Amino acid sequence: MMKLTDFRTLGRSGLIVSPLCLGTMTMGTPRWGSADDVSEAIFNAYIDAGGNFIDTADAYAVGRSEELLAEYIAKRSLRDKVVLATKFTMSAGDQAGNPNGSANGRKNLYRALDASLRRLKTDYIDLYWMHAWDTVTPAEEVLQSLGDLVRAGKIRYFGFSDVPAWYAAKVATLAQTHNVPGPIALQLEYSLTERTIEREHVDCAREFGMGITPWSPLASGFLAGKYKREDDGKGSGEGRLAVLAGGNNPAFHKYTERNWKTLDALREVAAEAGKPMAQVALAWASARPGVTSLILGATKVEQLQDNIASLSVTLTAEQLAKLNEVGAPELVHPYMFFTGMLRRERVFGGTDVTGWR
Repeated sequence: MMKLTDFRTLGRSGLIVSPLCLGTMTMGTPRWGSADDVSEAIFNAYIDAGGNFIDTADAYAVGRSEELLAEYIAKRSLRDKVVLATKFTMSAGDQAGNPNGSANGRKNLYRALDASLRRLKTDYIDLYWMHAWDTVTPAEEVLQSLGDLVRAGKIRYFGFSDVPAWYAAKVATLAQTHNVPGPIALQLEYSLTERTIEREHVDCAREFGMGITPWSPLASGFLAGKYKREDDGKGSGEGRLAVLAGGNNPAFHKYTERNWKTLDALREVAAEAGKPMAQVALAWASARPGVTSLILGATKVEQLQDNIASLSVTLTAEQLAKLNEVGAPELVHPYMFFTGMLRRERVFGGTDVTGWR
């Protein structure tokens, strides 16, 4: 039975993390998150269970999430024991309207890091994420800027969240070519209802030694089964998805016919396994190729504990196959040449060939 203390290295690095990471987007956001006392209880429950990997961002609750974590970490003198990760890129607070107060450029990167260090009350960040690709800053500038921060000791490692696979590959290749610090991890949305990264990102991560840390592995609670399908195809229920489903962020648009079918298959597998739907969904994600640590967000201690229990869930080959099939990405061009009939019959002349891993 796996536990939070079954540590693993994050990518091809010496940074050691738990198989489940505590995400803190819910902290400091009472509208759909948790009150401060509950947030502290969730933090303590994760630490007491053996977890060591904490993920936040400067944009979460406009910096309030970082401030709360600083308090919780200091109370228990945990700074050297936890792997503390935060992010830069997004515009927040008094930087609205300032193009150099957000994005990936060096000017904002240094501003954002200094602000995060102040809020977190620490001299360094263990893992610094670029929150999203801004489409304009040269990859060479990003690599040099982050590498300089590693050499200066202000960050220990860095990774990329929500970037194209080609971009991550370019930066990793530049780092290898010039023998400088490169990205050790990718943070991307990944769950039974969002599997686009299987087309490019998973192979990219494995090729360049980057660990994948999926965010929203429960699809904002959709895969926990707490939302009910209505006659119009939309859903009803209580939680973050109910609050944000009608907004302009496509990450929260989960009420689709395809996703309802995936949820039905998950419900059947969970019933067969005798486990809660959320635990089965997390067990599936943890077992996927390239995945190092799932990022969990919780608004209640009981919810966190239930999710941690997913580490003890073992699914049969048949159950995994059923889940793999129902939510598989559509086989579009050119990926149809890389698998199945076209690969076997046309590329390899009707033979089966397995590549080296």
